[in-house]
Amino acid sequence: MEVNVKIIVKWGGKEYDVEVCENDSISDLKNCIHKHTGVRPDRQKLLNLKHKGKPPGDDCRISHLNLKPGFKLMMMGSLEADIEDVNKAPEGMSEVVNDLDIEDEEVAIENQEVYLAKVQKRIKDYNINMINQPRNGKKLLVLDIDYTLFDHKSSAETGAELMRPYLHEFLTAAYDDYDIVIWSATGMKWIEEKMKLLGVTSNTNYKIMFYLDSLAMISVHIPKYGVLNVKPLGVIWGKFDQYNSKNTIMFDDVRRNFIMNPKNGLKIRPFRQAHLNRDKDKELLNLTRYLKDLAAHCNDFTCVNHRHWEKYKPKKRSD
Repeated sequence: MEVNVKIIVKWGGKEYDVEVCENDSISDLKNCIHKHTGVRPDRQKLLNLKHKGKPPGDDCRISHLNLKPGFKLMMMGSLEADIEDVNKAPEGMSEVVNDLDIEDEEVAIENQEVYLAKVQKRIKDYNINMINQPRNGKKLLVLDIDYTLFDHKSSAETGAELMRPYLHEFLTAAYDDYDIVIWSATGMKWIEEKMKLLGVTSNTNYKIMFYLDSLAMISVHIPKYGVLNVKPLGVIWGKFDQYNSKNTIMFDDVRRNFIMNPKNGLKIRPFRQAHLNRDKDKELLNLTRYLKDLAAHCNDFTCVNHRHWEKYKPKKRSD
């Protein structure tokens, strides 16, 4: 008698309940996922499936994976319509970014008591799992993941194909002056999987201090846009006396994520369509020099307009 296996597939911010037989193959699973999501099997990248420590081949049986009931599978891949739209776009035209492009002066909410109270609650209740300890005298770099460090929607055979160019070189250089934190608006499980996929976890040239997930975020209400979930840096500052607004910078491809700390956020250009942009994206390479200049010459990061980082000409500080 065949036993059915229920799998939860997470893709595009949604979860899909998929059911296969334990004697089915990975190929059968991909066909089933195709029916639910519309993503063709050859464009699917199943992230956290392992067989004997390696990604299983298409002929591997589900029964060989020893999956627990309700196993959550993370998939990356694009719909054909999305790929066609990109290919038809005129050269140089950027993809529409899912950002409200909120202007700081429109929503001066960072000091409103109701939101500061939420930050205090996160400081009290959110538990940080330390991977590495803070280092004396270091500044703080907080990084988003999706579209900041890698393209999580394009299909690829390996994580290296989705990774933003110069990622490891960038993190290695930044680590000289900054303690590094990863903050993603997803669950902790997916953050850990993505860091493994990108080879960040195993790299010996730098160390990540800790990860923050969606549970560390707070919700704010903007009359024009409604309720938004954002990443208040005050959660970190409230837990570590070493870091504050003067020595912290956050990179994110969505500006609204640092609406509680607009003077500490730098909106990075999103890395999308990795297969088209991998050879020409130099964002991290250029930002490496910016971080070096800030660390060497700036006493207060809030005094710098990070929107104009490419034109930044540091003045030697007197301290």
